Amino acid sequence: MFVQFLRDNKVVAGVLAVLRIYLGYEWITGGLHKIRDGFDATGFLQGAIANTGGEHPAVQGWWGTFLEHVALPNAGLFTFLVMWGELLVGIALILGIFTNFAALMGIIMNFAFLFSGTVSTNGQMILLTVFLLVAGYNAGRYGLDRWVLPFVKNYTHRHIHHRKIQAV
Repeated sequence: MFVQFLRDNKVVAGVLAVLRIYLGYEWITGGLHKIRDGFDATGFLQGAIANTGGEHPAVQGWWGTFLEHVALPNAGLFTFLVMWGELLVGIALILGIFTNFAALMGIIMNFAFLFSGTVSTNGQMILLTVFLLVAGYNAGRYGLDRWVLPFVKNYTHRHIHHRKIQAV
């Protein structure tokens, strides 16, 4: 019942738009800060890997292994993905375009930051993002999704239908 309320109510859509814009602003400012100041993920990754040891490790061993063997050797790629990912997630959330995909990418980044031992506002952002994801289309109702998603759906339907006709 609550999920249906989140997904259908137009007043909730307005509240979700405010929530979405707040989250978008947080992502944009984080991304712009990293781009402008020349962020390099190497130090962050090394710090997270170092936090896998000791009496009370802040980072779980399996995640530290991933960071050490996948992320750190590709620190340049991860630097790029974090900087531009944060900026693009923020823009998409503010504009309300591909809202659910942007929210999904944002929550994945937040979980990666949490897994790496960062506390900051990541938990709060995850909690707020869950509402956007559960709300589905309603989270972007008062944004560009209102026009873009029906266009994409119609285009995709026509394209698939046209290909089926050609195959026959």
